[in-house]
Amino acid sequence: MSVEQSLRVLVSEAARDDTLGPGAKLPTERELVQRLSASRSAIRRALEAIERDGLVVRHVGRGTFLTDTAADRSNGAPGDTSPVEIMQVRQLLEPQVAALAARAATRADFDRISRALESGGAAGDFDGFEHWDAALHRHIAEAAHNSLLMNMVEVMNTARALPVWGSLKRRTSTPELRRHYHREHTEIVDALRDRDPLGASEKMRDHLLHVADSLLGRG
Repeated sequence: MSVEQSLRVLVSEAARDDTLGPGAKLPTERELVQRLSASRSAIRRALEAIERDGLVVRHVGRGTFLTDTAADRSNGAPGDTSPVEIMQVRQLLEPQVAALAARAATRADFDRISRALESGGAAGDFDGFEHWDAALHRHIAEAAHNSLLMNMVEVMNTARALPVWGSLKRRTSTPELRRHYHREHTEIVDALRDRDPLGASEKMRDHLLHVADSLLGRG
């Protein structure tokens, strides 16, 4: 599991069991470094990512605080979701998300999507690739510009941050497989740039089928 995923799980579980409520202060960067066994720079990147998603707000000199959004999302995140269930929902939802994004994406959306795609292709290890893989799929969902749909995607993303998902991905990941995923990501983004809803949907469906086969030993 990447540092960002671990932090998302920590925030989600703390909100769900009322350890942290809206407005509560998160542990300091130093404490998170120790708790998640990560570098200070990795913790800062993870905090920036969840801040962009509206889960926390950071105030210089005061700290990082949980938002109402984090508490709301935690209420819809099942703790016992299996990888099979996650992939079933992803295969139902994300191809349609990609089709909407092909129609609705703005120049700013494409800039974020392109950055995630390029950074994922340049990532040299599992954690780096996973960070940008998650960012790419999230930015595609954001590009659909549908707040209700985005809430559904975030529930799914919280399930993806569960330990069982991260452990399975780590066990099955290889450099060759990550290169293959990057090629599939590139095909999805090309279809988005071409404003091709059907192509974007089909490329996303093909990619998720490959992910499911790789994770679940069906390939």
